[in-house]
Amino acid sequence: MDQPSESVTAAILVIGDEILSGRTKDKNIGTIADFLTAAGIDLREVRIVPDEPDMIVEAVNALRARYTYLFTTGGIGPTHDDITADCVARAFGVGIDVDERARAMLLERHKPEDLNEARLRMARIPFGADLIANPVSKAPGFRIGNVHVMAGVPSIMQAMLDSIAPTLKGGAAMLSETIEAKGLPEGTYAGDLGAIAKERPKVSIGSYPAMTPEGFRNRIVVRSRDPEALAEARSAVEALLARLSA
Repeated sequence: MDQPSESVTAAILVIGDEILSGRTKDKNIGTIADFLTAAGIDLREVRIVPDEPDMIVEAVNALRARYTYLFTTGGIGPTHDDITADCVARAFGVGIDVDERARAMLLERHKPEDLNEARLRMARIPFGADLIANPVSKAPGFRIGNVHVMAGVPSIMQAMLDSIAPTLKGGAAMLSETIEAKGLPEGTYAGDLGAIAKERPKVSIGSYPAMTPEGFRNRIVVRSRDPEALAEARSAVEALLARLSA
């Protein structure tokens, strides 16, 4: 991972009718979100689109212009509706064809006579793209500009994510502190908590009520990239809770 910078942002574009229909439950968003948080990269937007070329192209162009990185999942398999690579090529205004590097990767898993037209679809890469290794099934993803195109199968996506990690520039790590609001209903402190957050632009504060085996609990989570701002905000929240509990 390169040296931290102050603000590095990302979006995820999930592609596939099967996600929108509910037939397939997405497992990749959370994995990528955890990875980005650990890398100090702010995930700012997640978009899900069907297998419709115009919608994919529009989303790719909008998101790659808005954020430091765009990560796509899905639509790079061997079937007729796997159209992500073609749409990304169209978004960048470049051609696409079977890439000999990608063909060589597929030959690590398949005999030459088994590389039929369907399998070769997985070797079609936009011109000028770099390949993303896939140690699981060998069919690669690719990176073009700030767009990383990865598989939708979770195990393969994870392997691709691991392979691109060293190429990404990270931001300052997000720090967090969790404070238990013991015995206090959320409505008791909501207004004052909002005031604490408003006075501290470097800090985000969230309140998360939950039912646990031990009963109802409220957790306040304070987040910041500035350790001093984080500590000061935590002190302010703890002082608020102590006053309300007195």
